[in-house]
Amino acid sequence: MINRDHDLSITRQAELLEISRGTVYYLPRPVSPADLALMRELDELHLQHPFMGARMLRDQLAKKGIKAGRRHVRTLMTRMGIEALCPQPGTSKAAPGHTVYPYLLRKLAITRANQVWALDTTYIPMAKGFVYLTAVVDVASRRVLAHKVAVTLEACHARQIIEQAFARHGTPEIVNTDQGSQFTATEFTDAIHAKGCKLSMDGRGAWRDNVFVERLWRSVKYERVYLKAYDSVSQARADIADYLSWYNTARPHSSIERLTPEQKYFNLLPPAAKAA
Repeated sequence: MINRDHDLSITRQAELLEISRGTVYYLPRPVSPADLALMRELDELHLQHPFMGARMLRDQLAKKGIKAGRRHVRTLMTRMGIEALCPQPGTSKAAPGHTVYPYLLRKLAITRANQVWALDTTYIPMAKGFVYLTAVVDVASRRVLAHKVAVTLEACHARQIIEQAFARHGTPEIVNTDQGSQFTATEFTDAIHAKGCKLSMDGRGAWRDNVFVERLWRSVKYERVYLKAYDSVSQARADIADYLSWYNTARPHSSIERLTPEQKYFNLLPPAAKAA
């Protein structure tokens, strides 16, 4: 990690660690304590009821005795990078200059490690602000192949972690994402195509298309993030890395015969890949 008392400059340390210099100097966005508490409630409600939009979330908050207007709820949802996961008029349009790719996983038998990888990004609350977590997941085994905690939603972060996964684990046949701007940007899609992979995208608002990663987010948040109050980006990054290592190597899953994701991943690798 960065040592501010080291002889090397902070800029040089960031270069050697391959992290953004902006991350080192980043201070969490100023958010009022009331809004942070409200965002925490919204995050949990969204995990439980992903189909709910601003109006329904406002009503759920009211049932808890929390007063918030629909427009304010919508503003906070936008800031958090979440939306109601159900079809909405006009939301299937790609951002200007961005291509939306068809969903390729419907009725596809996913039986091998490195057959299909999924990427997604989620909001992570902190004591005074928030960050974003992006992960690459092997769909067949649920193993997290790469992840990154960043302070912004940008294509460069998605590109960096998919290239990290390529370097460590080879290339899958298909990479599946949602239609977030960080995944439809050419900086990201070009990195996928350069490896000869097919790119698949969820239907806009179709949460079941990427349910594998949604389940990961539920585990990360309820088993670790919601139990903490991160004071800094570096603390969030270190603690989430610790959790994901445990998730891969020690947490059994009922959906994969009570194996850990790492056990399942290596069981599903082709013999040639295991020998490599």
